[in-house]
Amino acid sequence: MLVDDITLIIKAGNGGNGSAAFLRNGLTAKGGPDGGNGGNGGNIYIQGSNNVSDLAEFRYKKKILALDGIPGKHKKLFGKNAPHTTIYVPLGTRITDTNANTVYEITDTTTSLLLVQGGKGGRGNAELKSATNQSPHYAEEGTLGEKKNLLLELRMIAEIGLIGLPNAGKSSLLAVLTHATPKIGNFPFTTLTPNIGVLDTHLIADIPGLIEGASKGRGLGTSFLRHIEKTKILVHCIDSADPNPKKAYETVHHEFEQYNPLLLDKPEIILLTKTDLVDKDTVKKNKKIFQNRGKEVLTCSIYDQKSLDALKQKILTLCEIKHN
Repeated sequence: MLVDDITLIIKAGNGGNGSAAFLRNGLTAKGGPDGGNGGNGGNIYIQGSNNVSDLAEFRYKKKILALDGIPGKHKKLFGKNAPHTTIYVPLGTRITDTNANTVYEITDTTTSLLLVQGGKGGRGNAELKSATNQSPHYAEEGTLGEKKNLLLELRMIAEIGLIGLPNAGKSSLLAVLTHATPKIGNFPFTTLTPNIGVLDTHLIADIPGLIEGASKGRGLGTSFLRHIEKTKILVHCIDSADPNPKKAYETVHHEFEQYNPLLLDKPEIILLTKTDLVDKDTVKKNKKIFQNRGKEVLTCSIYDQKSLDALKQKILTLCEIKHN
C-alpha cells in the first residue's frame, strides 16, 4: 500500500551525563577529579529519495528516536557521541512541524535537512574544576534532545500518470516503457498501489484503475484520485477493444470533475491501447471519436515498437514543455 500522508513524532537523543569521579589507583589514594564528559545525543535528519514507497515504513512506526550520548567515565574517559539518524522520504514530500507551523519541502536527493538537534553531553568534574573549587564533587547532566510532531505529505509521486479504467493496459505499458515489473493480470484491480518506472529521467506512475463512483468512495475509492493529483501529465489509456470507448473516457473525467475539477486542467494524452486486438477500421473509428472532440490521440500496442517510440517521444516533449 502506498502511504502518502503520515503523522510522526521524532526525538533527538539526550546528551550523556558527565562523570563525577576521582583518581584512585595503587599509587594514589586520594587523587583529583578525573570524571569525563558525556557524549552528544544523536540528531535526526531527513533526506529525499526516488523511492515513492519510502513513507510506507512509517505506516505503523509512529515514533523515531535517536540514540542518547554515552555517559562519561572515570580516568577522564569521554562518552561517545551517538550516531545521527537519517529518515528517507520520497521527493515532493512536504513536512509540517505541527507545533511551530513551519513547512519544508523535499526537492532533491542530496540535501539533508536537520529536523531535531541532539542534546549536549554534560561536563565531567575534571573539566569543572577551577581555581576556587579544585575538587568538585558534581558533574553536569546532559541536556535533552529536541522533540517535534510532524505531518509528512507526499505531494507528487511522478511526473506522468497512466490513468484509465481497470484492464486498460496501463501496467503492461509501464513495463515496456520503463522496464518496471508491475503485477499484470486480466482482471480488475490487479494494481492496488501505484507502480513507478523511469523513462529517461522522468518518473511514470501506473495509477490503479478508476471505476464509476470512485469519487464517492466506490471500488478502491478516492485514494487513487489523490494519487492522480500528485502527477503533472496524464496519459489516459483506453482499451481499443472496449465496445464504448467514449463512455470509458467520460467515466474517468466525470470522477475527476466530482472529486477535483482542477484535474481536468492537467495536460493529457489520449492513448488507445491494445491495438493488436482489433482491426484497423476499429482503431480508425475510435481515434476519430476523440479527434472530433478536439483531442490529440495516439494509438499503441506493446508489441508494436514504432507506436511505443512515438508515445515515448510525445511524453518526453510534454515533460520538456512543463520544465520550461
